[in-house]
Amino acid sequence: MKECRDDELFATAGVSRCIKVFDFSSVVNEPADIQCPISYKSSTTPLKYSFHELVLWSSSDDCKVKVWCTRQEESVLNIDMKSNICCVKYNPGSGNFIAVGSADHHIYHYDLRNISQPLHVFSGHKKAVSYVKFLSNNELASASTDSTLRLWDVKDNLPVRTFRGHTNEKNFVGLTVNSEYLACGSETNEVYVYHKEITRPVTSHRFGTPEMDNAEEEVGSYFISAVCWKSDSPTMLTANSQGTIKVLVLAA
Repeated sequence: MKECRDDELFATAGVSRCIKVFDFSSVVNEPADIQCPISYKSSTTPLKYSFHELVLWSSSDDCKVKVWCTRQEESVLNIDMKSNICCVKYNPGSGNFIAVGSADHHIYHYDLRNISQPLHVFSGHKKAVSYVKFLSNNELASASTDSTLRLWDVKDNLPVRTFRGHTNEKNFVGLTVNSEYLACGSETNEVYVYHKEITRPVTSHRFGTPEMDNAEEEVGSYFISAVCWKSDSPTMLTANSQGTIKVLVLAA
């Protein structure tokens, strides 16, 4: 799930192998049981654009990170890793730096001008690193299936803080950040929000299952699968494994 075009649109992708694009204002201002996308297309390859519109990266379970230019057929850079790659993220302050989350529990910080070795390897997670996101040029957040989020200082190469409270042991439950907050999903079908200065959640929201009405939901039957802040606003898009999308607002 991703915001685009000045936050007017958002896109979703799922097991149907289709990308669907929705108009945010229509979803919020014209509530309905079923919202129809304004466009969609089939897609099978995960890619990510950088801040520069002509550059993108791809990662795969072949243990390689590739950087591409849309004007060339072949990748312009290839980074060979020793383990499967779960995520890659550009530093928003510079297209020269990327963070790579790996199944080997580590985060690799690279300068693309010299890929012979990483600038630093951040260690601390006990299981695979599923997501990496930059809060700022110097602050990097990571999520892992060890049920923690972690905050790192990529300028001084130091661990800053570990966040605990959600449950994440096997699924990719999403991670989204802004300048002050980190939000992630949980395998308890809940969304958790952390302030970057506080190690415990500041709030959470539990998804309901409409077909079960008020009946007790079976624990572990659904999990949060995606979360996305609407830029630096208190509004967040969330989705779960049942296919439900919610718009949540962080109250002051």
